[in-house]
Amino acid sequence: MGAVKTKRMPRAVREQQMLDAAVRIFGQRGYTAASMDDIAELAGVSKPLVYLYLNSKDDLFTAVIRREAAALIQAVRDAVDPARPVDQRLWDGLLAFFTHTSRNPDAWSVLHLQARTRGERFAGEVAELRAEMVTFVTRLIAVAAREAHQDPDLADHEVAGLGEALVGSAESLATWANATEGVTARQTAVTLMNFAWAGLGNLMSDQGWSART
Repeated sequence: MGAVKTKRMPRAVREQQMLDAAVRIFGQRGYTAASMDDIAELAGVSKPLVYLYLNSKDDLFTAVIRREAAALIQAVRDAVDPARPVDQRLWDGLLAFFTHTSRNPDAWSVLHLQARTRGERFAGEVAELRAEMVTFVTRLIAVAAREAHQDPDLADHEVAGLGEALVGSAESLATWANATEGVTARQTAVTLMNFAWAGLGNLMSDQGWSART
């Protein structure tokens, strides 16, 4: 009888295994301490194969950032139904964000902690993710303003600032929640929604806070 032929695993599947392993190693150990040997071992492949598919440690790290950033953005976008009221859209987006980051703590560590400290190349990749998230949130706030007023009083720069503030708060809370035992994604989303929507609601009804001179 002839030798039994084993089915070869498609390259795309094998590459995803490598990226899965890289997320865990980079997320838990950081870029500097992560080794290609450990990534290859966790992925169940040889180190030369990792280099063949992904060229270098820098290229592998970049591929991880891009994949995980795309997954996070997609999770938030998929959760937001434009047919729902604007407060529900914001809630759905926040809940999706915190659910995704809590389920993928290593990926969030790569995006929020590791990539930003490893040089301009990697920080730039994450900056694109953040800019897309800020744009998405800013549009939600602008829609809320339009729905509250025929001629919104919120200036463009103020709406943009609120988008930046909300995304920054979500980033910090996601990192805190992942490091705090017993805090759920839903609890974190409720915390930020209460904080943000109370303030936004006041702005929508012309009751914004004014500094005393």
